[in-house]
Amino acid sequence: MATAEQLKSLIRSHLSGDAERFFMTALQVAAHEAIQGHGSLANDIREIVDRARREPRPVVAKARLDLKGLVLSEEPTTPLSSLVMPQTLLIRIQRVIEEYRQQNKLKSHGLGHRRKILLIGPPGTGKSMTARVLAKELRLELHSIQVDKMVTKFMGETAAKLRQVFDLINEVPGVYLFDEFDAIGSDRSLDNDVGEMRRVLNAFLQFMEQDKSESLIIAASNNPALLDDALFRRFDDVLYYELPKSADRKRIIKNVSGTFLPVVNQWQTMISASNGLSHAEIDLATKDAIKQAILSDLKRIPVSLLAKMLKERKATRRGKTKE
Repeated sequence: MATAEQLKSLIRSHLSGDAERFFMTALQVAAHEAIQGHGSLANDIREIVDRARREPRPVVAKARLDLKGLVLSEEPTTPLSSLVMPQTLLIRIQRVIEEYRQQNKLKSHGLGHRRKILLIGPPGTGKSMTARVLAKELRLELHSIQVDKMVTKFMGETAAKLRQVFDLINEVPGVYLFDEFDAIGSDRSLDNDVGEMRRVLNAFLQFMEQDKSESLIIAASNNPALLDDALFRRFDDVLYYELPKSADRKRIIKNVSGTFLPVVNQWQTMISASNGLSHAEIDLATKDAIKQAILSDLKRIPVSLLAKMLKERKATRRGKTKE
């Protein structure tokens, strides 16, 4: 027979609509019955829980409606070849893809594949693009959670919204990107933290711990120093991104320029002008140069024009003019 605490937990989770907590408690009851020698009853409970987890629940449609504007969904088309980054980082991303594709082989040995990934690095270095690539390569839909909007718009209700997001994660397999993750992942020991946000972070940690879905959960942060230490233990892997080195900057310019590629014997000028810029900033500056070349009826981007656009992009960052 289930303990009194287990019965109370079953009732609370049912009344609050927390299906995952209800299932977890039911499995605890099954384990308790097995210890008591009631093996048949324990197996029956486990089968009921497994069957219920496989069956679609109506909460999905409601969650999608409630989270409208906070969860943006898309079918990414960005291939793995689009990523420009150090080989060591690319190998780790390929490892996530390979483990997902062969997850059944890992499960047969009692191992799980990487599903929860934390991406850390400066803005524009490819974190969001990585999420799109993973979704494309794994043929999954990408769901971007607008964490900053969730927190500012639903202060006091953020934990409830998080619960609905994790319901969606459990019900609809996909790649779920928590962008601007610092908004809810900040260190709980910071003096300027408020009680509400501490509760939100605690709720997120709990949901991450309980999550047993088939989805990939990706969190992206620009400020690792602000993240709570407990977060790092909840992720299967942590990937660090950095500003592109000279070889990567050259490759980005080549990829974006296409047939408008400048004269190739003047690479040093372009590489020097792009120093300190992110992947996204170099991409935008190169496209600005292409547009100017088209408007001027030019077949190629003049090196001087691209260098100018790169310097402009550097100067407009945070209003700074220092190079």
